[in-house]
Parts: sequence; C-alpha cells; structure tokens
Amino acid sequence: MLKNKLKKYSLILASGSPRRQQFFKYLDLDFEIRLKEIEEIYPPELQAQEITNYLAVLKASAYEGELKPNEILVTSDTIVWHNNKALGKPKDEQDAFRILKSLSNATHEVITSVCFKTTEKVEVLDEITKVTFNELSDHSIRYYLENYKPYDKAGSYGIQEWIGFIGVSKIEGSYANVMGMPTDKVYEYLNNLA
Repeated sequence: MLKNKLKKYSLILASGSPRRQQFFKYLDLDFEIRLKEIEEIYPPELQAQEITNYLAVLKASAYEGELKPNEILVTSDTIVWHNNKALGKPKDEQDAFRILKSLSNATHEVITSVCFKTTEKVEVLDEITKVTFNELSDHSIRYYLENYKPYDKAGSYGIQEWIGFIGVSKIEGSYANVMGMPTDKVYEYLNNLA
C-alpha cells in the first residue's frame, strides 16, 4: 500500500506526541522521529485555524536547510477553539479544571493543522471537528484530572479516555483529528504525493 509507494522518500515526524507517533504506526508508515524545542508563540490577531497553520509551519521552519531532497518532514499543531479563544494545554490542575468546566454542556471545535515540508515546498492542511460535551459535574472533572492527568493535551482532555466516553454527546467530523491528527487527510496527501 502507501508504505511501498513512499519507498523513495524518508518520512520524518517532528512530534513528541505519543498519539501522533501511534497514528503513523497505525497508517503502516516507515518514519523516523526528529525533535526540536520550538517556542509556540503566535501573533495575537490570528484566529482559529490561522493559529494552528502558523504554528505547524513555524515548527517546520526550524528544520530549514537540514532536509535532504528525498525527505518529507511532517509537523502539526492542535488547539481547542471555544468562545473565540484558543485553549492550549493547561498550565496546572486548576487551569485544567477551569477549561473542562467551560467545555461542559457546550460545543467547541478541535482544530489541527499538518505541515508537509520538503526541500522544494511547504504545504499545510487543516481539519476542524465539532465536539459537544454533556454537562460535566465537578466530581467527574476532578475524578478525570486525578486519574488521567491530561496536562499534555489541548483543551485538557483526551476523547479516547474516560471523559470522552462519559462526557461527549456528539461529534461532527474526524474522530482521529480530536486525538491530534486528521489521519484520513494525511494519508490522502501522502498517497497523492507518491
């Protein structure tokens, strides 16, 4: 399948996220991981997918001049967009509680951008998924934070965890996107490239 089509390329995933690494394994792709520390700061006037597009490209730009002609670098960024604000990873438990309380009984958007960089070009795709939560009790939120510690996740939750099973009442769009990568679009992009 795609693995064979991509034989002439070396795929590089620039992400420390275990979920994104697992997605590449699920897609049956050969890849290597290359990481760099990037300060994720974006201009304050950016909105919604403008933010994730900017950050995905920013992460890729750190590798400028380092790629070989056959290498494809993949970077990505995910935010939760709620009440016209970007919710990133929580600072601490109190911040995570506040974020989950704000998502309770409401619909938010999970936005992921994926950047593909080669020596010749940079292309970005993005995906928006709408997620609706039931009302979450303070007790449920505290239980989730104590037992799952979702401090590395945008919006303070993982849909594939307990809170997703008991709290999410509706999802419109890509489930994988809510976990951090629109795998169908990534697969299609790489398939068209090969």
